[in-house]
Amino acid sequence: MTRIAIIDKEKCNPVSCGWLCIKLCPVNRTGSDCIIKAENGKAAIIEKLCTGCGICPKRCPFNAIHIINLPEELTKKPIHRYGENQFALYSLPTPMFGKVVGIVGRNGIGKSTAIRILAGVLKPNLGELEKGCEFKELIDYFKGTEAQKFFEGMRDSRIIASYKPQNVDAIPNMYQGSVRGLLKNVDEQKKLDKVAKQLELEKVLDNEIEHISGGELQRVAIAATVLKKANLYIFDEPTSYLDIKQRIKVSKFIKSLADENTAVIVVEHDLVILDYMTDLVHLMYGDAGCYGIVSLPKTTKAGINVYLSGYLKEENIRFRDKKIEFFAKPPVLIKKHLSLISWQDVEKNLGKFELRAKSGELYKNSVVGVLGENAIGKTSFVKILAGVLKQDKGKINDSVMVSYKPQYLKSTNDIVAVVLKDAIKKYKTQLITPLQIEPLFERKLSELSGGELQRVAICNCLSKDVDLYLLDEPSAYLDVEQRLVVSKVIRDLMMQKDKTALVVDHDLLFADYLSEQLIVFDGEPAIRGNVNGPFDMEYGMNMFLKDLGITFRRDQESLRPRANKPGSVMDRKQKSENKLYYT
Repeated sequence: MTRIAIIDKEKCNPVSCGWLCIKLCPVNRTGSDCIIKAENGKAAIIEKLCTGCGICPKRCPFNAIHIINLPEELTKKPIHRYGENQFALYSLPTPMFGKVVGIVGRNGIGKSTAIRILAGVLKPNLGELEKGCEFKELIDYFKGTEAQKFFEGMRDSRIIASYKPQNVDAIPNMYQGSVRGLLKNVDEQKKLDKVAKQLELEKVLDNEIEHISGGELQRVAIAATVLKKANLYIFDEPTSYLDIKQRIKVSKFIKSLADENTAVIVVEHDLVILDYMTDLVHLMYGDAGCYGIVSLPKTTKAGINVYLSGYLKEENIRFRDKKIEFFAKPPVLIKKHLSLISWQDVEKNLGKFELRAKSGELYKNSVVGVLGENAIGKTSFVKILAGVLKQDKGKINDSVMVSYKPQYLKSTNDIVAVVLKDAIKKYKTQLITPLQIEPLFERKLSELSGGELQRVAICNCLSKDVDLYLLDEPSAYLDVEQRLVVSKVIRDLMMQKDKTALVVDHDLLFADYLSEQLIVFDGEPAIRGNVNGPFDMEYGMNMFLKDLGITFRRDQESLRPRANKPGSVMDRKQKSENKLYYT
């Protein structure tokens, strides 16, 4: 059996534990050196000497050690390993000309590593830590597979890759100047004006990079990627920071790139968007932070349904305890009698922006989703309900206690366990365990990744003893698995506590899974926003989708929402019946 040992260097703290792993290791106690003191002051494990006894991972007080017995099928050495006792990747996705190929999986499972190898940004080492491998070794490694042809094409310059990285926030640190200047520098195809129009960047072309929003940065990064001369375009999370309307438009744009001479690969966490823009998907599974494996390609429909089921039949791998189930019909809204909070003729002016909310009401024991474009007033309205902003006109029955998770999270030097002391005491089963908070207990908020900080903030918000929970974009920075877990946690907790949640988000599948009612915003971004609702799910979704110009059906197997192809028989039928969401 192949075995690897992983040590999380950030968690490993030998000064505090007194090298407990070295003292307990049975191999060390026989006189051999299985666990040693490395030069970096952390523990290191000599994998060929490890017997897999399981003592060190169980007894490590910081959960820093993982001993992994790999599936028997993994007889080959890894494609890439980051270092001794570090993450290992065992297979790669396959680009296909004429197709958009998606990759779905948890954070820390190797998605970005895999596509960076395909893009030529990361040189794989085939497990030889001291050196990168050459094309000849890669081609021999993949002999007889599609990947062999791919790396031969890369070697011979028949395949040229253009890559959009995940972290678009870093662009202002790498480039100072106007959007136009940046795009001109990379415009090898002389299509700047055309691409800027397609991605709706014309109004910001003369703006300085440092002054544009996250959504605009994302579209600039996509434009920069496609303006390069390439026949393989790779996008790592191209819809983060985008609202639903922008996600649909960007999806159509990316899908249009694939033809008989061009391949496209996309990593995406929004399952509705992944379904909408891809032809095939690879599932990635393994142990987050330890190792990753790429499944064989599947049709998008089948692949997403397998992902929701949590079980890969061909590989006989179960990567989730329970399958995620959706509903065939919209939730039947039982008439609520106990009003929690209401508003009447609310107005708020924020510079040139005007927010208007005629009338609405939230009831006890309900989950209400909020949908709308960016810069349409969703966050401002939530802040008014939270008491963070004061309306200029109108009335709000604000006699309720509120817990508010803002859109933008602040990281401090506070310890997670201190911040979440109430949640740890009261909600271990409902919050701490499903949100995987325990491994973060000893860390500072400032040390957490975006996804880790988001989970801590959600946990902190939901642990408060209040009447109304307001969560602004809780799915941001979370992978698809975590989004599904968070939506279930919110829905279940509101039911158990007989409380109410108002949730703003751009992930339609996330909103569909947890919401009983919807508030829909319309208007003109950055100019005016109107608050409509709450409505029942069917009416609210129909109202929202009419503005998008798309229709959704239910997948027959998983019952998840799926976008219809524009102009398809089902699309035309649902539009003619004015049933854009449920059929």
